[in-house]
Amino acid sequence: MSRMDAPDRRLNADPSPAPEPVESERTDPERMGPDDAHWRRARDWPHLEKLNKRAHWGIKKGLGNTTALLEALGRPDRSFPVVLIAGTNGKGSVGALLANAMRSAGSIVGWYTSPHLVSPLERIWTDGQHIGAGALDLLLNEAFEAERDEGLEATYFEMMTVAAFSAFRMTGVELAIVEVGLGGRWDATNACEPMLSVLTNVGLEHQQYLGDTLEAIGREKLCIARDGHTLVVGQDLKPDWLWPLMECRPAIFPAPSLSPSTIAWDHSVVNGHRLNLAGAHQVKNLATALEVMRHLRCLGFPIPDAALWKGIEETQWPGRLWKVPGLDDVWMDGAHNPDGAKVLADHAVACDVHPALFFGAMKDKDLMAMKSQLERMAPRSITGIVGHGDRWANAEQLRSVFGNELAVMDIQQVADRLKEKDEGTRLVTGSLYLLGGLLGALRIFPAA
Repeated sequence: MSRMDAPDRRLNADPSPAPEPVESERTDPERMGPDDAHWRRARDWPHLEKLNKRAHWGIKKGLGNTTALLEALGRPDRSFPVVLIAGTNGKGSVGALLANAMRSAGSIVGWYTSPHLVSPLERIWTDGQHIGAGALDLLLNEAFEAERDEGLEATYFEMMTVAAFSAFRMTGVELAIVEVGLGGRWDATNACEPMLSVLTNVGLEHQQYLGDTLEAIGREKLCIARDGHTLVVGQDLKPDWLWPLMECRPAIFPAPSLSPSTIAWDHSVVNGHRLNLAGAHQVKNLATALEVMRHLRCLGFPIPDAALWKGIEETQWPGRLWKVPGLDDVWMDGAHNPDGAKVLADHAVACDVHPALFFGAMKDKDLMAMKSQLERMAPRSITGIVGHGDRWANAEQLRSVFGNELAVMDIQQVADRLKEKDEGTRLVTGSLYLLGGLLGALRIFPAA
């Protein structure tokens, strides 16, 4: 048993049955986990509850809070080498491939990703397992004490990032795969010093924070690179375009092209190996991950080919063109911006799949551009989804984009619909928060 598992022993030792959750707990994804008792017994995890109250504080630019907290905790981020991954789309998929392949090759790997779908425990992955609630609560306690001592007020993401680095130090990881939350320059993850950086692609997103042009957004994301260190970039990024945007001089290595022998709706075949992350865009993400591993080999990590491909074949990434377990031909994909919607539509068109489409998104997204892309797959029907809270596009806003005849449901109604049998493929997309809410309503928790 690892040190991360130890604090959770009491969950299995408690002989008394947990009470049924109250209604608010059924619909709030932040209060659910792989074992619902984690959230129904909130008194056991007070620091997770305290963190949850910061979920709506918003975004804070700057590395000051994170750096100060890491310093107060003895710089846990310097206990292991870091691969730092930024990009508009694909960074989570590249991280998943790297984490699974490196673990298969024998390394003890930590992986930090965001956002989560159902439980914040999903954000911190160590040696193939999500962190336990007790372990995360313990690490958050240390972070909150440091915050108090330093006189700071850190955001949800800053606290989770510090807890992730502390978790990786505590478990003795040999390599940390760290996914940037937003942008790069001022993202909390950029407070570390990566051994190797990765930029998957650059698209228009979060313009209110990153800028209105691809060049401005690219400049922010490229701040994860370091002078003289390796920067691996996705195959669609050209060094001639990147260099004028750089504020340092790394060694840039574009990912090579890969030619899959098969691209099906649910998988691809590359070099005779099955890639279960479906879509041509995932082949590009695989190429990026393979280029990263080539450099890790040069840095001394032993990565046998057989182990590498075994890890790739076993990689799953819930919410990214993912077949939902226990439901009849239901797929979820967190295409939350026009670029994501484009690659999803490209894949459906290439595979001649015309799903019943369920769509919901935040109101600050470019809904019209996403609609234009998704309609290219000629879906057999479209249903709008509205979530709880002011950030969601409401029924009126969805109908203004998709037409006044659009059927609109709430999350629980869609969950009930998805439980029913259907004659064809059903696809839910538009927001990772939407997917998380639906999975919570369905009582389905993503495995590590």
